[in-house]
Amino acid sequence: METKNAVDAKEKVDSVLAEVSNVVMGKKDVVENIMIAILCDGHVLLEGVPGIAKTKMANAIASSLACDFKRVQFTPDLLPADILGTMMIDEKKKFVLRQGPIFTNILLADEINRSPPKTQSALLECMQEKQVTIDKLTYPMSYPFIVIATENPIEMEGTYPLPEAQMDRFIFKLILDYPTKEDEMSILRLKNIESAKVSPVLAAKEIMALKEMAKTVKVTEPILEYITDIVTATRQREEIQLGASPRASIAFLKAARVKALLANRPYVIPDDVKEMAYPVLRHRIILKTESELSGITVDLIIRKILETVPVPKV
Repeated sequence: METKNAVDAKEKVDSVLAEVSNVVMGKKDVVENIMIAILCDGHVLLEGVPGIAKTKMANAIASSLACDFKRVQFTPDLLPADILGTMMIDEKKKFVLRQGPIFTNILLADEINRSPPKTQSALLECMQEKQVTIDKLTYPMSYPFIVIATENPIEMEGTYPLPEAQMDRFIFKLILDYPTKEDEMSILRLKNIESAKVSPVLAAKEIMALKEMAKTVKVTEPILEYITDIVTATRQREEIQLGASPRASIAFLKAARVKALLANRPYVIPDDVKEMAYPVLRHRIILKTESELSGITVDLIIRKILETVPVPKV
């Protein structure tokens, strides 16, 4: 991969970040990580309290990519057919699919843990295989297809925790905090934030080209070993009940490549791996109950792992 290609990739993603910043203040790192997930063909789990622009951010990203966007509010009475669609009889007395909101480019699954496991599982096939099977017929998803799911970290009453198999299908878990004082003041200075516009700056074919470009980023054997050692360490620490799977290693590699691409580099360095460690691992590690009761957090464990695993010299 030529350096010029890396510069072009960075410029294109930066143009998306600039457009989204017209309506969402101070979340550049989160938006960039969502873009990395899109270029990895991955899905994102967003955790944050209500009112910090999770929906607006997802909608703005879809607008900047000229993508179709749909939102589903997950509730206890939501059924799989409400997401996937149902077979209907048309005027010719033939069964046809009445498509559900899953048939889109960017789907916001709002408060995904508000629905029971049967409804949550409706997303498993489309997230992993990019297709939906209804009445033995298979329908491919459009490209790009990404699920952005949200969770409220505080209000847990009446929720259904996502099973490990579904958590593992998200390439990233991102944490959204409250804005800084400066960012919140910037929001207040906007005369009419509701009328702020986001222009499309990246098309589907360009997203595909960037994804293919990321595959050409070089990864040395020491970097592969570094990724493997970090993931393996999650399975060996005494505070952890369940560590990361090999799918985490694959996600690590994809994300590190895209991170290097967006840094104008044709090769991965250890810092790329370190920066991707938290979003890739934090939802794939399950702590023992006694660890949680003692105040240990997943992010703390990841930090300790990064401090102890030897960093390769490249």
